[in-house]
Amino acid sequence: MGNQRFKKWNPLTYIQRIDRYLIYKFIGTYFYAITLIISVSIVFDINENLAKFTTTHAPLRAIVFDYYVNFVPYFANLFSPLFVFIAVIFFTSKLAGNSEIIAMLSTGMSFKRLLRPYIISAAIIALLNFYLGAYVIPKGTVVRHDFESKYKSSKYKNTSANNVQLQVDQGVIAYIAQYDDVYKTGYGFSLDKFENKKLVSHMTASTVQYDTISDSRYHWKARNYKIRTLKGLREKITSGAEIDTVIQMEPMDLVFSKGQQETFTSPDLKRYISKQIDRGSGNVVQYEVEYHKRIASSFASFILTIIGVSLSSRKRKGGMGLYLGIGLALSFTYILLQTVSATFAINANTPPILAAWIPNILYGIIAYFCYRQAPN
Repeated sequence: MGNQRFKKWNPLTYIQRIDRYLIYKFIGTYFYAITLIISVSIVFDINENLAKFTTTHAPLRAIVFDYYVNFVPYFANLFSPLFVFIAVIFFTSKLAGNSEIIAMLSTGMSFKRLLRPYIISAAIIALLNFYLGAYVIPKGTVVRHDFESKYKSSKYKNTSANNVQLQVDQGVIAYIAQYDDVYKTGYGFSLDKFENKKLVSHMTASTVQYDTISDSRYHWKARNYKIRTLKGLREKITSGAEIDTVIQMEPMDLVFSKGQQETFTSPDLKRYISKQIDRGSGNVVQYEVEYHKRIASSFASFILTIIGVSLSSRKRKGGMGLYLGIGLALSFTYILLQTVSATFAINANTPPILAAWIPNILYGIIAYFCYRQAPN
């Protein structure tokens, strides 16, 4: 009885030899396509950036381990829908050309049953892509951006900010006229505290510097400070040369660099978005788009797999050239649509979750149409 129950709930029970064969073909072709295309991309990238690396005297170890080791997973994950489509079209067309698909369907296997190993493979790839995109790649992107800022281009690194104003706590507003991220120092600082819409405390300081060696967060050192405490008609003024204080803000809240949202893991991204919304910041749309895009892009593996199998499972004269071309076109337009929809969310006030899922919605419709037209 126990063995029967174990068999019923064991997912491996439903994976037969034909499933293992197709899963092996799918996963193997997927990683072969990644290796081939990324290898070509690395060759072109080296050719393009070799002069810059030489001019800036970038160490070989940094080029290999800081740049290319993090370059490969980033672009592999970015173009994963393209690799999935190529893999499905390539090996399924070969199966159809060898009449293997016809042999499977002639045994009474339905097209829906044929899709099972494809969906299992797509699920494996989707989980891998999500894990890499949510937890692994962001940490590598930090290292890659630092390398590019130092040896390639400074476009990813913003080291200063002007006229920064943000709500650091409930009813507490901080203002910094100029901030230098290199020295973690702000100039022209003020901190206003309100209760029931009335000002109860006003602090000014010529400079504030973040304590980078403190064991806890939010520690700042204010110099040449003055604190005005208001209580009814009474006013108390306190001043001094230097004071340690706790202010609910960090350097990352003050300086926004290009592509900064890509350097957060998904849990950190969620916490950051929540914190910025609580502060009333309007500069969170790109972070929300990035958070939802990581989830939505994982589902692309399922959608593009169904389209690819539906297009390439028939045996046709002329081989797979036409359908490989269609697959490449659909994959590139999917990636393009992701970029366009993200831009709309940032510049046209489109809800971030809708912008992230628009490509999946449209291509889900295409996948359903292709599935209905597939052989049975």
